[in-house]
Amino acid sequence: MSRLSTLSAARPALAAFAAMGVLWGSFAADLPDIKTMLGIDESRLGLLMFMTPIAAISAMLVAPAAGVAFGRWALPISTALMCVAFVLPGQTANLWLFPLAMMAAGAGTGLTDVLMNARVAALENTRRMPLMNLCHAAYSFGYAAGAITTGALRSAGWPPSAVLLVMALAAAVLTLATIESDGRIEGLQRPKGPGAAHLGWVPVIGGAMVLIAFLTENAAENWSALHIEKTLGGSPASGAMGPAIMAITMGVARLFGQGLAQRVAAVWLLAGGAATSAMGALTAAMAVNPAMAYAGFIVMGIGSSVIAPTAFSLVGARANPQARARAVARATLYGYFGYFVGPPLVGFIAGSFGLRFAFVFAAVMLAGIPVLARILLRARPV
Repeated sequence: MSRLSTLSAARPALAAFAAMGVLWGSFAADLPDIKTMLGIDESRLGLLMFMTPIAAISAMLVAPAAGVAFGRWALPISTALMCVAFVLPGQTANLWLFPLAMMAAGAGTGLTDVLMNARVAALENTRRMPLMNLCHAAYSFGYAAGAITTGALRSAGWPPSAVLLVMALAAAVLTLATIESDGRIEGLQRPKGPGAAHLGWVPVIGGAMVLIAFLTENAAENWSALHIEKTLGGSPASGAMGPAIMAITMGVARLFGQGLAQRVAAVWLLAGGAATSAMGALTAAMAVNPAMAYAGFIVMGIGSSVIAPTAFSLVGARANPQARARAVARATLYGYFGYFVGPPLVGFIAGSFGLRFAFVFAAVMLAGIPVLARILLRARPV
């Protein structure tokens, strides 16, 4: 199948992944100004962001039922709700309202994330072609575009209220591409009968790998701007380049990973990715200037790029075919504990021990990936 046909087949999911990347990339690059707007330190900001996973996980629990209820409009509706929600954090300088705004953003992200990953798994099954790395690359490129654009807007003096509004509108344009003639996600319906809903250990183990990947990946993306600006004395523009460089690297690496996944065994791909990412995290931790930090983020991005997509694909391959969409949705739920808990947890660590130690923590967490990969290969599908 040609590259154009591949892009056409994955278009709805690609658009959703890209929209989410734009929103989170903008938020991460604007985090220093949001911190200033709220008048708090990293530790308190991390605590305020702990409200995000509460809403996200709640939304993920109802996402399969919502996907069934929304039918072919499931992905467009969830992506549009996410775009609206990301306008709110920039409008709320009040310490009591900001957590509520982050809960809205978390709920929109959680709902969309489950549905778009389940949609990719369904497309992989019907098209008989790998698409997960390609779709995750779209997230990375969207993240980089959001971060770079936000850095330019911050340098021009734009406040968070204007930055997040403009970037949410840009993501809303991408939402239009998620519309398709029949976007129903088969396999989300909970089956009836004793034991029929049991999914076994496959999504649990796969979700644990995704959790570690997203905990380290998104924590680095969300706090790299502060690391460059506060620890290394960089400018707002150079700070925004931290998450942007890592995201661009991950996007390019995932495009290569699309073909690499067909030639290298999943367990070795996961082990190599984890080791490479850990080296990058340690380099960022030991950086003495922004350039050295950028090098660390590049290496970290190369390694991290293949972990989550490979884990998701492995879950889809190891799960019972009739439960594939539900297994991927469940792994997404478990994995995105890391996506949402990572940034506030690293914020707490950074506030207590410093931003350098936060990246050492990320490197230690990555050591668990090779072990979990081997366990998943031995897990029996239900």
